[in-house]
Amino acid sequence: MGASVLAAGTLPWRRRRGRLEVALVHRPRYDDWSWAKGKLDPGEAFPSAAARETLEETGLRVRLGHPLPTTTYTTTQRGRPAVKEVRYWAAEVTGGDGGLIHEVDEVAWLEADVAADRLSYPHDRAQLGALAAADVQGTLSTWPLAIVRHARARSRSSWRHEDALRPLDDAGRAQAEDLVPLLGAYGISRLVTSPSARASDTLAPYAAASGVRLRTKPGLSEEGHEQAPGKARHHVERLLERGVAAAVCSHGPVLPELVACLLERVDATLAPGMVARSVLEDVVERGMAKGEVLVAHIVGTGEGAQVVAAERHHTEDRT
Repeated sequence: MGASVLAAGTLPWRRRRGRLEVALVHRPRYDDWSWAKGKLDPGEAFPSAAARETLEETGLRVRLGHPLPTTTYTTTQRGRPAVKEVRYWAAEVTGGDGGLIHEVDEVAWLEADVAADRLSYPHDRAQLGALAAADVQGTLSTWPLAIVRHARARSRSSWRHEDALRPLDDAGRAQAEDLVPLLGAYGISRLVTSPSARASDTLAPYAAASGVRLRTKPGLSEEGHEQAPGKARHHVERLLERGVAAAVCSHGPVLPELVACLLERVDATLAPGMVARSVLEDVVERGMAKGEVLVAHIVGTGEGAQVVAAERHHTEDRT
């Protein structure tokens, strides 16, 4: 068996006259109907690839929501059998002209039952079933809150100045650049960070690329957290009240407090919520790698906000 083939895709969805519709693509090369998807570029994160491939195949810009079941099957790569892993997301359409520019000659918007009959491959129905179930449960339309641990920085031992000024190293700057398409895939529109250079510089490339203002909060720094531990939780609660797609960048010692606030909001009555609880508990117990992103998918705002799904993604460490 050859090396694994990694790919990502989406199920774009919308409502027309109150009815849920999903977008299928037709590929003339295979004469099949499936979901928009494609292989990861070297060093690319799965969510980044999912949003990029959707735009390239359908001309639609999307914001990723619920992660959906992964498909694994055997394919042929350079004449040898290989295992192909495709990760999927529910994706709400946010723009794009719908122009077909890559491997696809038709995009069909169909209601779920019609789409199930149109799909060419049985393994593509698992994603549709999960999306339809989320719609019935009222958890399909979500907004993301991303918790980011700052990227790699100069070591404390090699830095002779104030720790808050300690900058990213070369690997950290590369990680920060990789966050641009990753955060963009979730449509992040609000950025909150520790004022420490290694944290604010982690989100700075995305702020520059997106035009989103970078807001610094001393309570998210290591020093600020030591002085007033409740401030970090306060910032997460404020974001839960706002209910907009947001990213928070902080430090290892602060992360458990941030994530604990989300743990309290998990809806574990549903299967995705049970998975979310496991993901969040693992972060509290083991922490996150530098440059790693935790994405919580949330329904509602304020006191009614509930975490219904969660996922973790590592940016490429190029050392």
